[in-house]
Amino acid sequence: MKQQTVLVVEDEEDILELVAYNLEQAGLRTVKARDGEEAMAVVFKERPDLVVLDIMLPKMDGKEVCRRIRQNEQTRDLPVIMLTALAEEVDRIVGFELGADDYLPKPFSPKELVLRVRAVLRRREQGVEAREPLRFPGLLIDPEAFRVEVEGKEVSLTATEFKLLHHLASNAGKIQSREVLLDRVWGYAYEGYARTVDTHVRRLRQKLGPARQHIETLRGVGYRFRG
Repeated sequence: MKQQTVLVVEDEEDILELVAYNLEQAGLRTVKARDGEEAMAVVFKERPDLVVLDIMLPKMDGKEVCRRIRQNEQTRDLPVIMLTALAEEVDRIVGFELGADDYLPKPFSPKELVLRVRAVLRRREQGVEAREPLRFPGLLIDPEAFRVEVEGKEVSLTATEFKLLHHLASNAGKIQSREVLLDRVWGYAYEGYARTVDTHVRRLRQKLGPARQHIETLRGVGYRFRG
């Protein structure tokens, strides 16, 4: 089995080494970058399986790195975990809206970091269980091709966004609480991170455009997909 590679992007040397050490102890290979421009170069050279990305970086900040990763056809599905000292909720939401798969504020627990990295890598490996395409008015979800079309035009989704949409659509008509979605889509509980679901749903709706009406919000309860 191929050893998975994680790119760690951090300009503080002690944190860079701490993150790399803990990931390597968990059996992962790491490569490092100390600024945003170097990070983009390493992404294309090393083709990592995941990026642990600090926001506050020299030359090019983490938000721009994440944006460029998502805009490039070759890297748009590359999982990104934001690791930053910016712990305010608005900063976390901005990270998710840029396409980050997860967010971990400093100071962090090395055990929690490894847990989150493994969970995101597991989601990427497992993907969505192969099934027949799901068809709804103006919307096609094809798990075999990892493809979503809205009114015949392909829409680019991250692995997490695709799994969220597929789970909701596979359970059309059924109410899905935030807690259930966190467990089924993210793979582990986010204590106090229910807003993570809200942010991903909002971003998903933006991408779905005219098909956004399929996802219904039930205030205080969760979400429901209308077929």
